[in-house]
Amino acid sequence: MPRLDGRVEPALDRRGRLAYIVVSMPADGPLGEFEVVILMAVLHLVRTSDDAFGSAIREEIQRRSGRKVSRGSVYITLDRLEDKGLLRSRTGEPSPSRGDRPKRLFRVTPAGLKAVKHSVSLLARMHAGLEPVLGDL
Repeated sequence: MPRLDGRVEPALDRRGRLAYIVVSMPADGPLGEFEVVILMAVLHLVRTSDDAFGSAIREEIQRRSGRKVSRGSVYITLDRLEDKGLLRSRTGEPSPSRGDRPKRLFRVTPAGLKAVKHSVSLLARMHAGLEPVLGDL
């Protein structure tokens, strides 16, 4: 069995079967594709509207990628990125449209920006020379 660097705990899946889930990962580990996508969506939203909250992040990803994204996957990843110190959140003002519940607003930290740059740079280096096969991206 491969070695996992994160903490793993037993849990039940949706069908009630025993499964194991990774509940924490080291903060300095490589970013997964969806983590990079989430961070980039937050960067886009903060750059254009200053409001990066869960449903707006989900809509930004769906709009830009054409990929359907579940709410749960977004919020789980936001929490994980905040635990890693790559995102920071604050509570916004309550709004009547949300039943007077406040939004949780997200910002990318300097460490998060560095991690995104590293991931994008790595992909660009790996793409270099493969243009005849992959074309320009």
